[in-house]
Amino acid sequence: MKYTLYFLCLASSFFANAKDTYLVVTELAPPNQVLMDGEVMGHSTDLIRDIFKNAQLTPDIHMYPWARAYKVARELKNTFIYSLARTPEREDKFYWIAPIGHFKLGFIALSERDDIHIKNTQQAKSYKIAMQRNDFSTQTLMELGFNVVLTSDIQKSYNLLLAKKVDLIVDDPLFMRQMSDYLKLDPEYLKFVYKVDELTVDAYLAANKKTDINLVNALQKSFLQIKQRKGLAENH
Repeated sequence: MKYTLYFLCLASSFFANAKDTYLVVTELAPPNQVLMDGEVMGHSTDLIRDIFKNAQLTPDIHMYPWARAYKVARELKNTFIYSLARTPEREDKFYWIAPIGHFKLGFIALSERDDIHIKNTQQAKSYKIAMQRNDFSTQTLMELGFNVVLTSDIQKSYNLLLAKKVDLIVDDPLFMRQMSDYLKLDPEYLKFVYKVDELTVDAYLAANKKTDINLVNALQKSFLQIKQRKGLAENH
């Protein structure tokens, strides 16, 4: 019931906006998606705004815990989400507009944990791992037989690790360093333990499957134009 009311309120507030303004959802993921003075900023966010602007559309970008962002994008038409890992399981659930990033995920631990030794994915099953609901990495590891502690977003997973309630979390080493800065941790407080090959994947700007195909085509065309212009600029 509460989710029904939530989506009705979200839809009502959205339709009150200008007709060329479209809901875009994301999660906290420094440096690509950060919240500054109530506004979503970051490297990937800048690209999203450029894609929409070039298509003469306006994004209404909101940051939610990942589980909620994913649910909103799956259930509301004309809604967009980033950065969404493109996997075979998700292929038919979204329109895939533009690749905007790349994940090389693996296990992260506290640097003080010199008792954690992982030489293959199988060995990691003996450790307690916090992971986010509706994250592709969570689904992948659960299919491989992992038992995980589910959280609503990446920051809560980090919080469990810092509180020593789990042994490991899953993230990209680049994002680990950026999250360390965001959480005001010493750069050496966390360590990247082991890269999981199954968790290397491209991340996309994607759209709800009921989204107007004209919007999808316009944004795909916009991205290709930006990519071409960038390529020309780099060659001069």
